[in-house]
Amino acid sequence: MSGNDNRRTPLVAEKRYQGRAAPKKPAAKKPAPKRTARARKARTGGRPTTVLGWLLWPFRIILRILWAVSWRVGLVTALIVGGISAYFASQMPPIEQIIDQRARGSVTMADLTGDVFAWRGDQFGGMVTASTVSPHLHNAVVATEDRRFYRHFGLSPRGIASAIRINLSEGRGPLSGNGGSTITQQTAKLLCLGVPYDSTAWDSEAAYEADCRQSSLYRKGREALFAIGMEIAYTKEEILTLYLNRAYLGAGSRGFEAAAQRYFGISAAQVNPAQAAMLAGLLKAPSTLAPTANIERSRERAAVVIGLMRDQGYLTAVQAQEAIANPAALSRAAEARSGGFFADWVMESGPEFFTRNTTEDVIIRTTLDQRIQRAAEEALVSVFENQVAEGSEAQAAIVVMSADGAVRAMVGGRNLRATGAFNRATQALRQTGSAFKPFIYAAALDLGVSPYALISDAPQCWSIPGSRQWCPENYDREFKGPITMTQALAESRNLPAIFLSEDVGREYVRNVANGFGLQGELAEGPALALGVSESTLLNLTGAYAGILNGGSQVTPYGLLDLRIQGDSAVLMDSMGAGIGDRIISEEAARQLTWMMTKVVEEGTGRRARIDGWEIAGKTGTTNSSRDAWFIGFTGDYVTGVWMGYDNNTPLRGVTGGGLPAEIWRETMVRVLEGRMPTPLPMMAPQAAAPTGILESQGGEVVDDDIVNLLDLLVNGDATN
Repeated sequence: MSGNDNRRTPLVAEKRYQGRAAPKKPAAKKPAPKRTARARKARTGGRPTTVLGWLLWPFRIILRILWAVSWRVGLVTALIVGGISAYFASQMPPIEQIIDQRARGSVTMADLTGDVFAWRGDQFGGMVTASTVSPHLHNAVVATEDRRFYRHFGLSPRGIASAIRINLSEGRGPLSGNGGSTITQQTAKLLCLGVPYDSTAWDSEAAYEADCRQSSLYRKGREALFAIGMEIAYTKEEILTLYLNRAYLGAGSRGFEAAAQRYFGISAAQVNPAQAAMLAGLLKAPSTLAPTANIERSRERAAVVIGLMRDQGYLTAVQAQEAIANPAALSRAAEARSGGFFADWVMESGPEFFTRNTTEDVIIRTTLDQRIQRAAEEALVSVFENQVAEGSEAQAAIVVMSADGAVRAMVGGRNLRATGAFNRATQALRQTGSAFKPFIYAAALDLGVSPYALISDAPQCWSIPGSRQWCPENYDREFKGPITMTQALAESRNLPAIFLSEDVGREYVRNVANGFGLQGELAEGPALALGVSESTLLNLTGAYAGILNGGSQVTPYGLLDLRIQGDSAVLMDSMGAGIGDRIISEEAARQLTWMMTKVVEEGTGRRARIDGWEIAGKTGTTNSSRDAWFIGFTGDYVTGVWMGYDNNTPLRGVTGGGLPAEIWRETMVRVLEGRMPTPLPMMAPQAAAPTGILESQGGEVVDDDIVNLLDLLVNGDATN
């Protein structure tokens, strides 16, 4: 027994085995290791162990092979692409060398005051950069052509895929239509993938550029490699700079600087959002969308560009709305597109190496007065709209010049906006008809015959060798007997003109006409007096200018001076054109001017009269009315008008004193508006009774005092 005081502490296992090693607890049983896929593959040799696995096993083998091949091929392709692109990159010159690589230059023409009115050739307005153009233009180009321009490496797989999808959905080939090209790719194409133009390898620049625009898998592949090379060699801003300078934008404009000047008359740095949108919109179809071709179509495209700029955050909603509400408008010169025939004439008449085949950018200052040019164009349109039957194919031409031959306006046909078209003012050789008669009277006056001298207006026949007798008539088929030279000219009577030409001598008449500028072969027989010889309107008008200036020869001209763009030195001027040698005495010219005022005041040219102005002129109508002329002048300007059909069809009911005189009057009313009347430099002869009659009978000249004087002068026994 034990008491409570003798209680022991209960034994525990640890103490129970003190002094001896405690028995080991049995080790916890480890879970069996899991079999991995690799272990299973090693155990089964990679073969499937299930039915599904056996079914999929061939596909897995194929995928493994494809992967093994593709990543190796991809690596090799990447190395090849990288190598070729790096090669292209190493060949890239500084951008300044390829900004402008035109083989030919351009011609910019300014009018008398220095305002530009015409352009010829591909214009390049000067280098701009992505940072110097207007920010609106920079943004418009990126928004329109390549919104991911700053995020890709030269190619846009998303853009290419989208373009292929659109092309296929519209029934075209995958490479036809939309190209999905980035700005870098487009620039590569503009550079013709680094292939420069070689005149010995290409027929023309047009053929060279057409080849550059070809689309094929090979070209697309090379274009992609070249584009990547550009991304390696140049910064994004440099690539955009190249694009802004090389892109074609219609109307002969190469680059955005030239286009801004061509359409708006300002620099590319100054364009506003509406103008920037219009310029960027031209990139899609430059010739079709050019505002000079169709301003409304161009504005519609610009509205689309404005929407893209707004959607991409380049314009606020307010700015976009303002740009749409106030669309871009052409400059006055671009809108007028005036003086195309005149510009073509200057190009043709100027030296070829500075005009048609220039390798430089040339500035030509001309004699054109745009106010007078508009007057002539408006007059032509007015008469044809109000006085000519609708659908008529009759044509007309107008030339306005100063007394020294400086051409102030030229209209070469009814298509006022044409360029490179047939110019009826300078290229059409037409019979002059009665417009030739003043030179017969000029010859007689120069020999001392009085304007009051009598000439026979009687029927007469001439024997023409190898032909039957020629018996001309007057237009009214009447004969008035003896009349003064002044009346004969005023009424444009044929028989007196023939008699006078025969009496003065055809050779002398030809010399006077040639001296005044009517070149070419003039008729040999008596028909010379009736204007059966041919002339252009320009030359005939120039000949009349010789009458206005007092009897001196005139060479019509349009070029004042020529210089290279950016250089103030004048390389050439009007080259001696203008007033030349004296042909008849000043007194004879002043008397002839007085006689020609009677044509307008009392004769066939009455429809050309303008109240308050002294006007001298002469009508002309050829056989069967195939040509109708009116050439007239005030104290300041000589204006010539021709009307007829290109195919030489006779005009119906038209004479020189009809519609041509109307066109002349409509032109000059506009030209003279607001000006003080300028008196004509004329001399009225002293009033005296007529002293003799000039007539031919059977080819023999009547022997009277005047004829004796003519014989002496013509035979050289007296001097002028």
